[in-house]
Amino acid sequence: MAIRQRRLNDLENNNKHDRLIRGTAMNGKVRAFAIQTTELVEELRRRHDTFPTATAAMGRTVTTAAIMGAMLKGEEKLTVQVNGDGPIGQIVADANAKGEVRGYVSNPHVHLPSNSVGKLDVAGAVGTEGFINITKDLGLKEPYRGSVPIISGELGEDFTYYFAQSEQTPSAVGVGVLVDTDNSVIVSGGFIMQLLPGLTDPEITAIENAISTLPPVTTLLEQGLELEELLRRLLPDVQVMEGLDIHFSCECSRERVEKTLISLGQTEMEQLIEEEGQAEVVCQFCNEAYDFNKEQLETILEQAKN
Repeated sequence: MAIRQRRLNDLENNNKHDRLIRGTAMNGKVRAFAIQTTELVEELRRRHDTFPTATAAMGRTVTTAAIMGAMLKGEEKLTVQVNGDGPIGQIVADANAKGEVRGYVSNPHVHLPSNSVGKLDVAGAVGTEGFINITKDLGLKEPYRGSVPIISGELGEDFTYYFAQSEQTPSAVGVGVLVDTDNSVIVSGGFIMQLLPGLTDPEITAIENAISTLPPVTTLLEQGLELEELLRRLLPDVQVMEGLDIHFSCECSRERVEKTLISLGQTEMEQLIEEEGQAEVVCQFCNEAYDFNKEQLETILEQAKN
């Protein structure tokens, strides 16, 4: 069957939705997050018409961004930019503390042959040269900015490197996306585990062994493993705290687009009206198109003059 029976069952039962859980273990010396992002990544795939390899790269990025967003508080938010030298171009994801996430890739129609282990070649699409840039709006005068070089292009390893280098927090990042033969997303999700001060060598060894023997996250999620059990496989003594619903959300609106057109200034607006007589503005994040006819543009021009 083109569409896995698991997905059909989930759709019929409608008992699965994207969410994140967080927990602590080893007397508070480890904090961990587990997340399912299947609906989010499928929504983005549909909106941007991404091909399988691009879907996997975008999905890994927005999944990580969603977990990082859950580490924030209140109205804080962040932007993740993956700028590699591969054919996919730039990957961008926005997330906040409320579980709202959006994202896009520069070149959605990228699909490569499977890599040497039979998996989607995310590293080939992303590239192995470039940078990951994280910008956090924490409500301060200036945003926090962190940047690290891409070390593998697989993204899980790259975000692990980011936490160690830019935030000085030893971490393990595991993210994955499983794509069906019809290009739709079967499952998407992942985890981030962060090691805090005070761990003993045997405790660190136990964590490393748990990570190294854990099957791929997508395999576990496709089998129906709950997020709580995923964390327990990594950390048997984990204490799970509150959860968070994860969903796609874009801030664009017709009013925001009108403000963007006004910001072009009187000269450019007059030129647009004279040469085109209309305008179509497409949001990069959600791919929604906003159309303006000549009369509407002339009204906006009057606002620009004022």
